[in-house]
Amino acid sequence: MANHVDPLREIDRVLNGVLGQMTSSARTQALPMDLYRSEDHFVLKMDLPGVDPRSIDVDLEGRTLTIRADRQDEEAGQIQWLARERATGTFARQLTLGEGLATDRIDASYTDGVLTLQIPVAEEAKPRRIEVTHTANQGAIGQSA
Repeated sequence: MANHVDPLREIDRVLNGVLGQMTSSARTQALPMDLYRSEDHFVLKMDLPGVDPRSIDVDLEGRTLTIRADRQDEEAGQIQWLARERATGTFARQLTLGEGLATDRIDASYTDGVLTLQIPVAEEAKPRRIEVTHTANQGAIGQSA
């Protein structure tokens, strides 16, 4: 029997495990995300408000997807901060993608502060219907021909 790997389950397993944790660095912060499957592709969305789109870097090495972005500080000049709650600096997230994904066709877009990745399921991994053929019974059980 073939070993079937569900890419979504694999991604979920990794996200909840050690490999799915954010990269650890004093300046690196996690990127919260949503991930869901829609028909024949997965959709990953990350909120990146205030990030310059030119600072967003999406890399794929093997099955490891790395997303990095930078949010820069305001020009210090004569600013006297009264409250400073928004994080700045480098943000990163690494995910290990499951098998059965068409990683050569990942599409990334950034609109209204949201990074969206479309990750297609590979053709060979898509569910398919297998037709069951049958032949008519030649005779009832217990009957001689």
